[in-house]
Amino acid sequence: MIHQTHDDVLRRLKRAAGHLQHTISMIETGRPCPEVAQQLHAVSKAIEQAKKIFIHDHIDHCLNDSIGKSAHRKSLIVEFKEISKYL
Repeated sequence: MIHQTHDDVLRRLKRAAGHLQHTISMIETGRPCPEVAQQLHAVSKAIEQAKKIFIHDHIDHCLNDSIGKSAHRKSLIVEFKEISKYL
């Protein structure tokens, strides 16, 4: 099932893939370590953000729909989303 946020996730992953290819190139050409580390950081952050969006989208559209609409259940979903950012 494709959700509304999947386009954003794909854009972020493609950007991360571009950063990764650039990082590989930088290593192959002997660029300075701090520059390579900066690119690795960009790759990592892009993937982490894509993962967060994807997981929260799943929580919102798959888990939330399957557990019902009670206020207690909704509060559990909100709490789960909040704590999941520490994964």
